[in-house]
Amino acid sequence: MFEVTVKDHIASAHQLHGYDGPCKNMHGHTWHVEVTVMGEELDAIGLLTDFKVLKGKLKEVLGPIDHACLNDLPAFKDINPSTENLARYIYREFFKVCSPLKLKTVQVWESDTASVIYYE
Repeated sequence: MFEVTVKDHIASAHQLHGYDGPCKNMHGHTWHVEVTVMGEELDAIGLLTDFKVLKGKLKEVLGPIDHACLNDLPAFKDINPSTENLARYIYREFFKVCSPLKLKTVQVWESDTASVIYYE
């Protein structure tokens, strides 16, 4: 089995309703996003997938949430745009475009020292 990971980032704002601390106020992050896909078969030139293609798909998924207020987006209408919920959102959106590869994980870094991994 092979795994391929690509990274990108978004800069967005959010606030966490019901949070008892400063994150209840509007603030921003530069979230770093890692997507890992997996598969068993390499193509004729020895690639599981082209990094460039995978990075392009990740950019497509991240585009609508980059430089946005996450609280204002339909995906976060009924849930807090926490890093956990953001990771799940990115996973489910990327899942739609990663076929025929299997999406393994999405890891979202809120800071240099704190991240969430989501998988199904």
